[in-house]
Amino acid sequence: MDRFEAITAFVRVVETGSFTKAAATLQISRTSATQLVQQLEAHLRIKLLNRTTRKVNVTTDGAVYYERVVRLLADLADIESSMSHASAQPKGRLKIDVPSPFARMILMPALPAFHARYPELQIDMGVSDRTIDLIGENVDCVIRGGDLADQSLRARHVGDLQLGLYAAPAYLVSRSAPSDPRELESSAHRIVGFLWGRNGKTYPIVLRRDGETVTIQGRYVVAVDDGNAYLAAGVAGMGVLWLPQYMARQHVADGELQPLLEDWRLNPMPLHVAYPQNRYVSSRLRVFIDWIAELMAEHAPIDRHPAPRG
Repeated sequence: MDRFEAITAFVRVVETGSFTKAAATLQISRTSATQLVQQLEAHLRIKLLNRTTRKVNVTTDGAVYYERVVRLLADLADIESSMSHASAQPKGRLKIDVPSPFARMILMPALPAFHARYPELQIDMGVSDRTIDLIGENVDCVIRGGDLADQSLRARHVGDLQLGLYAAPAYLVSRSAPSDPRELESSAHRIVGFLWGRNGKTYPIVLRRDGETVTIQGRYVVAVDDGNAYLAAGVAGMGVLWLPQYMARQHVADGELQPLLEDWRLNPMPLHVAYPQNRYVSSRLRVFIDWIAELMAEHAPIDRHPAPRG
């Protein structure tokens, strides 16, 4: 038995909750993953996992063993990284997931510069606004806007997206632009809804001015869970939408969107790079996170004096 391979297989089964998923992330067969864990259990003379036809659960002994070996694997990776030659370039594959508008408008245009700096890195990029299971899908990191509630993730705050309220001229043809946020609750207006996270709820719009806070839920004809589709619906005149300025800027310049209620402020949206807590931060992931922080310092610097939330 290769003990290192067996321990790695066990750790991945615990993290993914499945021999099949663990085998896929390790690029081995399910049979091989099962045999490695069985050999490890035989070597240790303890039961690490409880298996049923539907799921795999870690035993009490297995949980204790996992907490210790996962730190050992991280330490080993850290040692190997520190022993590498200082001039060695990060290399290998990095699997990430990013929101679709961010990928199209900010990340892709800047990616050639990143590739020139780190030519031996290969990026597999998922482009979506859906909630990602980083462990189960073996994703190294995600870039997400908003507050992060998942306690299993570590996150680095890399920027703050300035937000504004917008509508298309086609939407404003049959109605006046609102002069007060509360008008958006009237029957004359509608919003474009954005469905956030797994709960599929549309979040309210919160605007502030001179110490006054107004929360608008609004009514919608269409709600979507993708940033590009959300923007397209607004440009098509389906309702009022709130957007990061980087998404709206060109459409405003082209006359496709018009800013609304400019004397009111929406709190900036924090932007995070998030990754699993127990996952060792490799050199390739570290340089990517640092690069994203550099990029956002240019496009959406961290707001050092944010307005109070709530």
